Amino acid sequence: MSDCTLLYGGPTPSASHLVLIPSYNPGAKVYETVRAARAQWAPVWVVVDGSTDGTAQGLRELAAGDPQLRVFVLPTNHGKGAAVLHGLEAAAAAGFSHALTMDSDGQHPAERIPEFMAASQRQPPAMVLGVPVFDASAPNLRVQGRKISNGWANLETLWAGIGDSLYGFRIYPIAELRAVMRRQHWMRRFDFDPEAVVRLSWRGVPAINLPAPVRYLRADEGGVSHFNYLRDNLLLTWMHTRLFLGFVMRLPLLVARRMRHRVSG
Repeated sequence: MSDCTLLYGGPTPSASHLVLIPSYNPGAKVYETVRAARAQWAPVWVVVDGSTDGTAQGLRELAAGDPQLRVFVLPTNHGKGAAVLHGLEAAAAAGFSHALTMDSDGQHPAERIPEFMAASQRQPPAMVLGVPVFDASAPNLRVQGRKISNGWANLETLWAGIGDSLYGFRIYPIAELRAVMRRQHWMRRFDFDPEAVVRLSWRGVPAINLPAPVRYLRADEGGVSHFNYLRDNLLLTWMHTRLFLGFVMRLPLLVARRMRHRVSG
C-alpha cells in the first residue's frame, strides 16, 4: 500500500533503549510517525491496541521490510497503559532496560528522540520527561486544564521535580515501571501518564525534564483525537483522589526523603 513505504538502514540498533508507540485508531498519520521515529532510532516497537481502522495490517506490512520495526497487535482495545505494559513485558524479556513512549498520531517530536535517549543513557536511574512547548494549534482549554493535573501531581510528590505529568513523550526505566504497574490494576487507560510519574517518584525515581514541542493537528491534517472532556476528566479526578490518599499515607516517607536531599545537596 502506498502509505507503507518500506524502511531500510537507519541508526545503529540500541541494545538497551527502544521506542515504544501505543496505537489506537490513529489513521494514516501513524505511518508518518513510525517512519519519523525509525529515522531517529532503532529499534521501534508499535503496540496496536485493538485498532479497527486498518492500520494494523499497514503496520505489519511496514515491519515486514524493516527488521528494526516490530508490531504487536492486540485483539481488543484495553487502553494506552495496557498497551504500554504489553510492550514493556516484551521489552524486558528481550533484555531492554528503557523505553521511550510516544503517541502514534503525530503530536510528538520524533526529532527529539536522540536527545532524550542520550539524557537517559547518562542517568539510567532517572525518568526523562518531556515538558510540552505549545504553539498556536494548542486548544486553550487543554493547555489550561493540564495545569490543574500538574498542580496535583506536584503536591502528591512534594514537588519532587515533575515538569509535566501528562505529556506522553518520555523515557521510563522498564523495571521500575513494570514493578509499579504490577502492584495495582489502575493506570491502564488515559490515567496512565500522570499516575506513572507520580508512582515512580514515590519509588525514588528522579525526573529529568526536557522541553519538547507538541502539535495539535487539525482533522484536515490527519489529526485524530480520542480525548473526551467529561469521561477523561472524571477519570483524572478519580485518579488524583486515589493518589492523594496514597500521598497522605506516604507523607512521612516523602518528607524524610526531601530532608535527606536537602542535607546531601
